[in-house]
Amino acid sequence: MTDSTVWTVILNYRTAEMTLQAAEAAYADMANIPGKIVIVDNDSGDGSFEALQAGVAAKGWPQTRIEVLQSGRNGGFGAGNNFGIRHGFACGIDGALPDYFFILNSDAFPQTGAINALRQHLDQHPNTGFAGSYIHGPDYAPHLTAFRFPSISGELEGAARLGPISRLLKHAIVPLPVPAQTCRVDWLAGASMMMRRQTLEEIGLFDEAYFLYFEETDLCLRAQRAGWSTDYVRESEVMHIGSVSTGMKSWQRIPGFWLDSRWHYFRRNHGYGYAIAATLAHLTGGAIARLRGFVQRRTTEQPKYFLIDMAYHAAKAAIGRDNRRQRKIDYPKGLRPLHGE
Repeated sequence: MTDSTVWTVILNYRTAEMTLQAAEAAYADMANIPGKIVIVDNDSGDGSFEALQAGVAAKGWPQTRIEVLQSGRNGGFGAGNNFGIRHGFACGIDGALPDYFFILNSDAFPQTGAINALRQHLDQHPNTGFAGSYIHGPDYAPHLTAFRFPSISGELEGAARLGPISRLLKHAIVPLPVPAQTCRVDWLAGASMMMRRQTLEEIGLFDEAYFLYFEETDLCLRAQRAGWSTDYVRESEVMHIGSVSTGMKSWQRIPGFWLDSRWHYFRRNHGYGYAIAATLAHLTGGAIARLRGFVQRRTTEQPKYFLIDMAYHAAKAAIGRDNRRQRKIDYPKGLRPLHGE
């Protein structure tokens, strides 16, 4: 029986009741796992922090096993999780640093044995940096959470969604078919992901230049470049509602932070030229999709003004007028999240 320790971080933003449900599921699943759960309120400003404190107290959960923290600012998904992870590095578990950090969405609910399956997988695979769960919805339909890294070809294929293009670029399609068994992937969605402490010590935490989206992609790419693999663990099952805090399903127009994150990912990891080429590929694919929709008299799934917004954003960024916020924070050595230049 492994004695490796797990520090779980659940990030809340204005979903206190659901966050407590996620915490309850994690608490039950960690009954025989040495470790701790921290709930981080990401400066919700709606009474969530107080509601979470009251909810934890009402459950009678000991502070040695579960704690509610206030981040003090809404810096986004990466910044909020970094806050909880750094708390684990500072406090430790029984005088020692945690072996693993587990991040869980506030609308994700581990099924029995899900957390331990990730822990055992990392125990048994010392070269694996990150392990993620099989995720399904309340209707038990599987979610796409395993992916290839984005590329120029992948941007064209994903935007066009046209049979001949998809067949030609099949090895660049970003979403992978839901794996039937545990396997290695490029990156995983962060709704339920366990991270090896040594990996984070080596590559750093989430890049806080991403407010939302692409931060997991970036982290897994940095891990891969440092020699760590990312694995999809089929035995770990988690139910996930999805988009509760972000409202993604109801977007009428693409938000600026998504465009910021996408541009930052390509620019930081592949350079300006690649970022421009990837954007041109996406715009070309999007134009093909629009043309197909016009001919077939069907509406596309693209938000209103999507292509115009992307082109305008890329043009501003390419000529050096990127207005993405830069955060100046003093982080402990070895735990510094990356920032854009």
